[in-house]
Amino acid sequence: MTAAHTLAVEGLTLGYGDRTVIESLDLLVPPGQVTAVIGANACGKSTLLRSMSRLLAPKKGHVLLDGKEVHRMPPKQLARTLGLLPQSPVAPEGITVADLVGRGRHPHQRLLARWNADDDAAVAAALDATETAGLAERSVDELSGGQRQRVWIAMALAQQTDLLLLDEPTTFLDVSHQVEVLDLLTDLNRSRGTTIVMVLHDLNLAGRYADHLVAMADGKILAAGTPAEVLTEDTVRAVYGLENRVITDPASGKPLVLPLGRHHVLA
Repeated sequence: MTAAHTLAVEGLTLGYGDRTVIESLDLLVPPGQVTAVIGANACGKSTLLRSMSRLLAPKKGHVLLDGKEVHRMPPKQLARTLGLLPQSPVAPEGITVADLVGRGRHPHQRLLARWNADDDAAVAAALDATETAGLAERSVDELSGGQRQRVWIAMALAQQTDLLLLDEPTTFLDVSHQVEVLDLLTDLNRSRGTTIVMVLHDLNLAGRYADHLVAMADGKILAAGTPAEVLTEDTVRAVYGLENRVITDPASGKPLVLPLGRHHVLA
């Protein structure tokens, strides 16, 4: 099991140039759980993850890992605890799966130190966990979207962090590959206790797989809690401006959102 780390946001204000995207936001990530951040496009979800992973400096406020500001931590030190899989990552042209996954070991390697048995073991375990060992010698360029996403997750696993942030890990995948990726992340959480924070667009997959949901709108958190507490008709309407009905998912027992439109309504 991984160590339990605390990740918190206090009074966070973020933006690009003169444009403010998030203002005075507070958030506590439950350790050892799967958290999904949901919300309409351009509400600040990805911006929040970028700041939590040290890629975007706050205008105001703090991102705290175990009480320490992540933007003041040495990059390698942070990368040994917290990993990020961004939207649509790009692999170097011609790189093999094994070489890409091996790059996840960079935070654990000292200057001028050679690749060692621990690195081999970490890469092998990551390939096995993601069922990509058979692809190790293939070029990443040749892979399908689902295979490529599993390889990127393998690289994040090889980093052996206790917290993993993923920005829309199921984007551009068909539904079977979406479920495959989310099953993999659930296995990681349950087997190692890894804290996972991911941005998801599919409300029903978010409700099914997450222990904790954070609903954002206009750079603010409108609701946070269990799926049952967050995925209500009122909250979905407030976040998306969408008429809906919420029923119980027969597979998970969690909320299932039925979107309604002008041509499909309920009496």
